[in-house]
Amino acid sequence: MKFVKESVIAASAETVFAFHERPDAFSLLQPPWQKSEIIQPPTSLAVGTKVILRTKVGPLWQTIEAEHVAYEPGKMFADRMNKGPFASWLHRHVVTPRGPRACTLTDDIELELPLGALGRIFGEGFARRELTRLFAYRHEVTRAACEEKTAS
Repeated sequence: MKFVKESVIAASAETVFAFHERPDAFSLLQPPWQKSEIIQPPTSLAVGTKVILRTKVGPLWQTIEAEHVAYEPGKMFADRMNKGPFASWLHRHVVTPRGPRACTLTDDIELELPLGALGRIFGEGFARRELTRLFAYRHEVTRAACEEKTAS
């Protein structure tokens, strides 16, 4: 399954990428409706950086372990889920300049649901709705933080 969320943000690409490099960015991007506990926050966006969190998926708590697998400073970083609710997960975060005071933020995710064909048949609609809600929230948080900084 492929999921892509793009937003134009009225802030420079440098400002938006710098937001993602902040030590508190990962915690700021956690939505309030999602019960999660950050066990090991990312220390940077560099390749090899690990993130561990526990999150409630339905009635069950699951541990999610991800590792940053690509990093182009100022442009993109990517993480791969090594343990968690999906059979596979690769998430690319891309910031593309659109002039000096605007950029496009793209979250590009390739994932496989668990249980093969059954997961695709019964879970894809739910997964897509949840990802749409999650990334709408994350893009709004990013927009508010970066556009506010630009306005200052």
